[in-house]
Amino acid sequence: MDTSELLHQLVLAASERTPDAPAVHAGDTTVTYRELDELAGRQAAGLHAAGVRRGDRVLIWAEKSVEVVALMQAALRLGAVYVPVAPSNPVSRVRLIAEGCTPALVVTDQVADWGANPPPLSSFTALSTSDTPPPPEHVGPDEPAYILYTSGSTGAPKGVLISHRNALAFVEWAAAETGLHAGDRLANHAPFNFDLSVFDLYGAFLAGASVDLAGSDLSYSPAELTDFLHGRGISVWYSVPSALLLMMRHGGLLDRPAPASLRVCVFAGEPFPIAGVQTLRRAWPDVRLFNWYGPTETNVVTSYEVTDADLSRTGGLPIGRACSGATLTLSPDGEIVVEGPTVMLGYWGAPPQLGGYHTGDVGRYDAAGELEYAGRRDAMVKIRGHRIELGEIETALSRHPAVAEVAVIVAGAGIDARLRAVIVPRPGERVTLLGMKAHCAAHLPRYMIVDEVSVVGELPRTANGKTDRAALAH
Repeated sequence: MDTSELLHQLVLAASERTPDAPAVHAGDTTVTYRELDELAGRQAAGLHAAGVRRGDRVLIWAEKSVEVVALMQAALRLGAVYVPVAPSNPVSRVRLIAEGCTPALVVTDQVADWGANPPPLSSFTALSTSDTPPPPEHVGPDEPAYILYTSGSTGAPKGVLISHRNALAFVEWAAAETGLHAGDRLANHAPFNFDLSVFDLYGAFLAGASVDLAGSDLSYSPAELTDFLHGRGISVWYSVPSALLLMMRHGGLLDRPAPASLRVCVFAGEPFPIAGVQTLRRAWPDVRLFNWYGPTETNVVTSYEVTDADLSRTGGLPIGRACSGATLTLSPDGEIVVEGPTVMLGYWGAPPQLGGYHTGDVGRYDAAGELEYAGRRDAMVKIRGHRIELGEIETALSRHPAVAEVAVIVAGAGIDARLRAVIVPRPGERVTLLGMKAHCAAHLPRYMIVDEVSVVGELPRTANGKTDRAALAH
């Protein structure tokens, strides 16, 4: 398998080796590596004609498509930095992201009212009309490749800045660990702004395999996802445990034989209840199952492969041992600290990341030397596979004219976890679940919309005056 120092070299190399091999499937559309290379070249010319230069940001707010995948490649070829934003984000949040990263261009297929002073906008069609190739840019592996925006504690999204070297250190390890080869067909279930998608796309390109895009309409449709897994001949699946649990419980995943082509199933992003893992292992004894761990700021830094020995396990599933060239240490209070080639350059607009990255996750080693995840140190939570800063939801809800105070907590666990907003209304105002959901939908992505609302006269406080979240949970 060829190696590279730059992400966009993967498609170029695959196009030279196997130009007629399928690269990307999107519904009824399939493009070969030659076609993907040519489309990326046209879009790079279009970006360059629009004034995009080395180091500029290109914000991509669109549904998954071949054009989006090609545009990421196009931006990288210019030495630009792409910023993927899922279409589930409302325009108000996209504006916040745009104000943060100041893109040279926003490329979108969404119809939205940007209000006054919109950012520079373009369509995919407009970028694909130029055939004049831009001058080549010779970037280094430690230069930025993309920015993934995550939930921020101040109410504003935070941009995780990832270099070519950061991404490839993970991708090359993951491809070797899972034995990726040119005949594989990887499913892309995660949105492009979620770090799980990095393996789906660049793992496929590294191996000269193909990636099959599952659109956002399938994300929370377990029966359709199950049909996708079987019907599309997927050989490598990577998603959050919640998706697999939904497919198992409501999508009929285990009501039929194991998918004929499936050989690897990876899950990450949140703990997978051991009972669910054991059920899946019994049903799919010939499919390799991996539990991967790592925040967006580091991508995957530990790995654990499930075996028959785990069928008798009574505790939680370990997150395993260090991988991707990472070194892990536990601080005196058990916090997982990561050093190594996958650690981000830093947050966009903030000082560079120096030294080990403190994850905020607490870990411990079991008797076999495997690392176990023991929870979060702060108010950041994982729900439905997404990392959510509760403060961002609270900030959005506090803008509602009927809300005087608000605290957001997680009720339940695993697939049954729900976001509950505990609200103190302003005098004379009425707070409803429907109203709060509508307000969240206007300011936050779908996965951050509250599920429940409780109205109280005042929020409980700790001795030092802070909101007593432990009391709210009871």
